[in-house]
Amino acid sequence: MAEIQRFGVTRRWSDAVVHNGTAHFVEVPDDMTQDVRGQIVQVLNQIDERLKLFGSNRTRLLQVLIYLPNLTDGAVLNPLWDNWVPEGHAPARACVQATLGHPDCRVEMVITAATGGS
Repeated sequence: MAEIQRFGVTRRWSDAVVHNGTAHFVEVPDDMTQDVRGQIVQVLNQIDERLKLFGSNRTRLLQVLIYLPNLTDGAVLNPLWDNWVPEGHAPARACVQATLGHPDCRVEMVITAATGGS
């Protein structure tokens, strides 16, 4: 049976879980005082840093689920996303409207990525 690795474990969640060469994690902005653009840039940078911990990178993204409290913010998200994702390596992606856990949070992303291959 493949080992399950958990990182940043708390009673309620883990910052990341890795199983069978696949990493699962969630990113929310560290600084929620920024506008939606600033929060999206933060989250994309945080994803890059987390991927490095698993010896991975943007080309190994499998799926990203994006939650926005206001879908009109997709107009800000999409150009940033298009510049961030390497051409030819886009993951499966969904972008949905949702009430997030903190009233100042403008974006949350759930990431699934293959580990290794940096």
